[in-house]
Amino acid sequence: MRILSKKALKELVLYSPQHIARLEKAGLFPKRVQLGPNRVGWVEQEILDWLERRLLQRE
Repeated sequence: MRILSKKALKELVLYSPQHIARLEKAGLFPKRVQLGPNRVGWVEQEILDWLERRLLQRE
């Protein structure tokens, strides 16, 4: 399992951090993982699955 940093997430998902936070709050984006008091990350496979679903929706 790989955890993505904010920087790595931004390379995969071209949304602003604010928009990602709004999507998370609405339940439309994978939730972040609290790694420490000042560090968060996202499970890479959850992000890839989310992107795959987005690609399938466009067809």
